[in-house]
Amino acid sequence: MKILAIGDVCGRPGVDILRSKLHHLKKTTGADLVIVNGENACGRGISPELADDIFQADADVITLGNHSFANRQICDYLDERKDIIRPSNLHPSLPGRGYTIVDAGAYRVCVVNLIGRLNMDFNASCPFAEADRIMKEAEADLFVFDFHAEATSEKRAFGFYLDGRAAAVYGTHTHIPTADACVLPKGTAYITDVGMTGSIESVIGIKAEQSIQYFRGYLAPRFEASDKDCRIQGFLFETDGRLAVSAERVEIR
Repeated sequence: MKILAIGDVCGRPGVDILRSKLHHLKKTTGADLVIVNGENACGRGISPELADDIFQADADVITLGNHSFANRQICDYLDERKDIIRPSNLHPSLPGRGYTIVDAGAYRVCVVNLIGRLNMDFNASCPFAEADRIMKEAEADLFVFDFHAEATSEKRAFGFYLDGRAAAVYGTHTHIPTADACVLPKGTAYITDVGMTGSIESVIGIKAEQSIQYFRGYLAPRFEASDKDCRIQGFLFETDGRLAVSAERVEIR
């Protein structure tokens, strides 16, 4: 069984390339399940309309992150649907759920969304403890974790913590793909960051000139998504039904 995890979708250009390319990518990779991080589909946050677009593009599950509730229109949508999830270690009173179980062929796959705590402006609970709780609670054959975190050290630690228990742990949030796709020693597919879906000729999806103004201290205009050189970046891994047997980066333009 193969699972394809797609990096953070950045603005309308990211949604558009998904709609034009994801179905073909799913077919050519032989992926049985596609998970897409959509927390930046609106630039900040996601709307019900853009979530529908991502599902229509051939995504099976949408994960989110620190901008989960930037667009408040998504709140009812999160409560109504089980195939879009927000970080499970945010406050339990918030809309939505932190994991979902998908029937994918012969296997029940538990897809989990968690958020890191290092250098993140949140009072999230411990992601390590939350992962343990979910793995005890959920009835599934294998577990896949989208760990939405800033620090590479926290992501690496989380990967090794779940090595041999999860089929895969992959990082999102920083939008820059890392060169460490692998199967960890005990059988968990891992990558520190899968990258993003949107403009590569940008600063993490934003028009470069706007980001430069911001970092130079000027009063920059509202950030806009760049549409130059759009690509889909992701992570493909194969599992034997519990752990991973292979892992690799994926990128198409």
